Amino acid sequence: MNKRVVVLGAGYGGLVAALKLAKGTPAGSVDITLVNKYDYHQLVTQLYEPAAAAKRDTEVRIPLKKLLAGKPIRFVQDVVTKIDPKEKVVTLEGGELSYDYLVVALGSETEYFGIPGMKEYGMTLKSVDEARLIRTHIERCFAEYPLDPRPELLTFVVGGAGLTGIELVGEIADWLPRLCEESNIPREQVTLYNVEAMPSILPGFEPDLVAKAEEVLKAKGVIFKVGSPIVQVEPGAVHLKDGGVIQSRTIIWTGGVRGNQIVVDAGFETEPRGRAKVNEYLQAVGYDDVYMAGDCCFVLNEQGRPYPPTAQLAIQMGNSVAHNLAADLQGRPKTPFVPKILGTVASLGGRDAVGKVGNNYKASGRVAYFIKDLSQIRYLAKIGALMK
Repeated sequence: MNKRVVVLGAGYGGLVAALKLAKGTPAGSVDITLVNKYDYHQLVTQLYEPAAAAKRDTEVRIPLKKLLAGKPIRFVQDVVTKIDPKEKVVTLEGGELSYDYLVVALGSETEYFGIPGMKEYGMTLKSVDEARLIRTHIERCFAEYPLDPRPELLTFVVGGAGLTGIELVGEIADWLPRLCEESNIPREQVTLYNVEAMPSILPGFEPDLVAKAEEVLKAKGVIFKVGSPIVQVEPGAVHLKDGGVIQSRTIIWTGGVRGNQIVVDAGFETEPRGRAKVNEYLQAVGYDDVYMAGDCCFVLNEQGRPYPPTAQLAIQMGNSVAHNLAADLQGRPKTPFVPKILGTVASLGGRDAVGKVGNNYKASGRVAYFIKDLSQIRYLAKIGALMK
């Protein structure tokens, strides 16, 4: 009887793991089932673009039917509700799946840090549906303003100045002039804030790149509030720790992630923010038949701190999981996972960006944007998305 491998999640880590495992095992030797809530793969790192009308939704979602065509992978569109690693059973909204090996790549959930009102009144950007909601909400604010000219309708707040927050605020800043022209509203009546609890934007980026990003975004009208934690959100108001209040109907929260609650509830060993602990082969602690990939788990760098949850890390984890799982199935030695961080580039809207590639090369402007675009094309080629 073939070994049954169930992969939970078709994000970067899960999709790559399933595709590589199918390619790296003899035909007919393993039954692979991929479970995902949606019938498409989401380019989560690009969601800021449809959120600000820079791309269509269809440009950041790829039908799984296309990606899995001709592959020995069974796709199940369903929602995971429970994992029982002792019984080797996954419960879905529509039934159950038993497995011999499990790959958990369910991604992360939003971390609200206990900020009152943030979950209730803030929007997040973790799916194509949420990107559409943000875009529609901003357009509605512009539509309402001529009929009810309250300043809070045209005051927009992006909470968090990490990669997602900066890329989103840059794209919104580029979008605002078009919205103003369409609505016949002067640009000076629109305010765009980026609020960050830390003393600087883009943590992990070098100071000269941070300064360049600030310069570019300020020129587009972005107002930064750094070192200013949000302490409460209520309808129409964002309260800051320094006592300041921003009157706004729009707060988009990009300030943090935590592990998936399903992973916590399954009893896997996790750190305080709910991300699963794994060994050097990306197996869940205490479970040799369960592999983890992506934001639902973490690995430590040389300084003993977790690597930031990024797409490139998830992709590399997916590759490693497939390699080691195939080794298990074929009785070969496994290989420890060693991340190779190739650099990080942050889009600033339009065709502008800042970033670092490898250990030494820094880039900004169109060159940095080209590097980011090239990285995206390489990934699409890897998963077969560029094939007709």
